Amino acid sequence: METREVIESRKSVHDYADEPLDDDTIESIFEATRYTPSGYNLQPWEFLLVREEGNRERLQECAGGQEHVTDAPAAVVVLGNLDPAAHAERTFDDWVEKGYLPNDDARDDLVETIEEWRDWPEEERRVWTTRSTALAAMTLMYAAWDEGVATCPMEGFDREALIEEFDLEGYEPVMVLTMGYPAEGADAIEGDRKLRRPVEEILHKESFDAE
Repeated sequence: METREVIESRKSVHDYADEPLDDDTIESIFEATRYTPSGYNLQPWEFLLVREEGNRERLQECAGGQEHVTDAPAAVVVLGNLDPAAHAERTFDDWVEKGYLPNDDARDDLVETIEEWRDWPEEERRVWTTRSTALAAMTLMYAAWDEGVATCPMEGFDREALIEEFDLEGYEPVMVLTMGYPAEGADAIEGDRKLRRPVEEILHKESFDAE
């Protein structure tokens, strides 16, 4: 699809066809997802793909029993690393190699700065990682729909239960996505687009007026 078509036609889907997602399609979706931008290109995201029935049932328990978690052939837990410096050295080595930084001293200064972020309170690190990781979740949804694969983002899950159940300590569960081919005649795909606020209501030029 063309980019505009992907954006305007993607909808959240709860009704999935009884058709598995093959490895090549999944690899293609995540190959596109990895090009998501992030602060300092630190790429704090990780993705837990859940396809086995037993694991989807475990995930469903953490998501308030929502049926589409097990109805979909796959689900993805979108995770943000709470360690800002987890990939800093590798990232800034690349910046030096490609001329984005002038020398190793500049690289070392940047690494030191990012390592200091480790001292932030956990709540600040949760906000930091969510900002970039949410971008990756959106890229994933668009990349999936470009392959004809529908998704549904979910906020309705028990964060602590999810961390404990899947051993996710050190990561922020930013989102859960169900993923699969939409069922034939699925309302979300075939029905009219749900309300979207108009541009003149959401765009504020030069100053902000909340009314």
